[in-house]
Amino acid sequence: MDDKAKNAAGQQQVKIQYVDLPSLSETFADAIDHVFFDGQTLRINFGVTRVDPQQPANARRYPACRLVLTPGAGIELMKQIQQLISKMVQAGVLKPNPPAPSEGKTN
Repeated sequence: MDDKAKNAAGQQQVKIQYVDLPSLSETFADAIDHVFFDGQTLRINFGVTRVDPQQPANARRYPACRLVLTPGAGIELMKQIQQLISKMVQAGVLKPNPPAPSEGKTN
């Protein structure tokens, strides 16, 4: 990730240093329930599935956390995920999707 950011006017560059917080708690999620963009913020609701121990065929999904991002942070998240997917394909963890057939094209 680039360690420089432009201000709102896009003129001056500011050096941003990442500082880790090892004590920051983590939230587990096994699903993304909703993704919503209202024009100002991108909201991603993460969920966690809990199986009923009395009836293993039944499960419920509970909200685990909601991530709210600015549009810029949402775009950065998409770029980072695209890079991660590319690395996972290179490592053989994922298989690339074949290109989708174009509509109206016949052989």
